[in-house]
Amino acid sequence: MADNDSRSGAAYHDKAILEWVDGLHHPHDGGLAYAFGAPERHGMPAIQVGRGEGALLGMLLRLAGAREVVEVGTLAAYSTIHLARAVGPTGHVWSIEYDMKHAGVAREVLSAAGLGARVTVVEGAGVDALPTLESEGPFDAVFIDADKANYDRYGQWAAKNLRPGGMLIGDNVFLFGRLLGDKDDAAAMRRFHEEARQHFDTVCIPTPDGLLVGVKR
Repeated sequence: MADNDSRSGAAYHDKAILEWVDGLHHPHDGGLAYAFGAPERHGMPAIQVGRGEGALLGMLLRLAGAREVVEVGTLAAYSTIHLARAVGPTGHVWSIEYDMKHAGVAREVLSAAGLGARVTVVEGAGVDALPTLESEGPFDAVFIDADKANYDRYGQWAAKNLRPGGMLIGDNVFLFGRLLGDKDDAAAMRRFHEEARQHFDTVCIPTPDGLLVGVKR
C-alpha cells in the first residue's frame, strides 16, 4: 500500500533500514565487494549504483533472458559484474567508459571476478563508441549510467539497436532533482523520457534518483 505522503515523494527509510535490507537481500560476495570498494581505493568518484539497484539490474536481465547487453558508463565495473553474471557464460556485455583510468580499473576488477572474457570494455565517449557496436546487435538490453547531457542520444541509439522486446534501463533519470529545470542537461533528460515513451512500454521506478525501465514495442 501507499499513502498520500509517499505518493508525493516521502520516503520511509533511513541509513539503518537500508543497511539492514542490503545485508539481507543484496549481500556482497568477494567479487562485488571488491568492485564496490574500487572507486575509493583508486581515487575515483564513488558514483556506482547502489546495492539494491545493482541486484535489480541482474534480476531484470535474467527475467528477460538477456544475452547480448550494452552498458554506457562502466566506472569500476560494479554494475558490469551484475550484468555479466546475468547474461551467463554464453552471453556478452560491451561496456563503454570514457575515462582511460576508470577503464583500466574496470578491467582489473572484472578479471578478479573471473568475468574478463565475458565483458569487453570499450574506451571512448558514448556517442562515438556506440556506432562501432552496431554490427554486434540487435541487443537484448541497454543500460545507461553515463553523462546525463547525452541520455537522449543514448536512448535514440537503444531504440534503433534493441530487438523487439529488448530492455532499456536508465539510471539517474530524476537528474538529482533537476529534471524539470531549465538547463540543457535537464532538457536532454526530459527528451530521453519522452522518446523512450514513444518506442517502449515504460515505467519510472522512484529509486533515490529514478530508474527508467522500458520494453521495446
